[in-house]
Amino acid sequence: MSPELFSHRLIFVTGKGGVGKTTVALALGLAAAAAGRRTIVADIQGSGEQQEAELAPGLFRLSVDPQSAMDEYLLVKVPGPAAQLLRQSRLFAAFAMATPGMRELLCMGKLWELAQFERRTPDADAYDLVVVDAPASGHGAAILRTPRTFADIAQVGPIAHQAQTIAATLRDPEFTAVVAVSTAEEMPVNETLELRDALATGPDPLELQAVILNARYPDRFTTAQASAIAAALARTPAPADGVRSALSVALTEHARARREAAQAQRLSAAFGPRLLTLPYLFEPAIELPQLRRLAAELSP
Repeated sequence: MSPELFSHRLIFVTGKGGVGKTTVALALGLAAAAAGRRTIVADIQGSGEQQEAELAPGLFRLSVDPQSAMDEYLLVKVPGPAAQLLRQSRLFAAFAMATPGMRELLCMGKLWELAQFERRTPDADAYDLVVVDAPASGHGAAILRTPRTFADIAQVGPIAHQAQTIAATLRDPEFTAVVAVSTAEEMPVNETLELRDALATGPDPLELQAVILNARYPDRFTTAQASAIAAALARTPAPADGVRSALSVALTEHARARREAAQAQRLSAAFGPRLLTLPYLFEPAIELPQLRRLAAELSP
């Protein structure tokens, strides 16, 4: 991987659901931490660890919750006891969370805070890199537009100012990068190309810094070898179940690899050297040892 990706302070990782987006985000975090960058992987689902917890040396993880982000914002921006009153007001919380896009803006505000050289969270250490495990492609593209939308609507006031600040950070190509994750299947590839086009439109166009082709199946056999395997299968008598099964599996694997090669070529034609590939891991679960293997593939 080009070291330029890790020179950013904020990386959004998105892609079609089911392509291994979270796995790739964690592998990127491990690769950055191994390169000496203090890194945090943050998701905005609000369902995981809501404290900054160390996952591995130099790598931390956090699940950003909109309510917690709002509480933190009030403590910083609202003086005196008024912040505590607003935090305890169910009516205020219900109104804020019901405002279209407010939950997303609050989460984006927390991600922005994590990426600052000097954080507003008391006694919090700064990070060199924030890797965001963002929502799937459609929602992921929309959430990147949320700060600009709020800034245009509000125009004045503290929310407008905060939204303008976040929007400026997102459109700074030296500060922020967007990475798409895909698998070598038609629908994920289509969605990756659609995401590229969606990000390129609008007043603040964004470019995919990298596309990571995840879980690429191994291409073990040439066409000639596959033909020889098919001929051997035809010659093998039916009672030789073990042999026939092995030959059938080999042919199935070859067919899948050929299908994936065609989809990988589509991505290569669209993104060239920005396309990175991670191998399929034949493992029952993806845990820290497997993530380290993937991180090694992504190391600069």
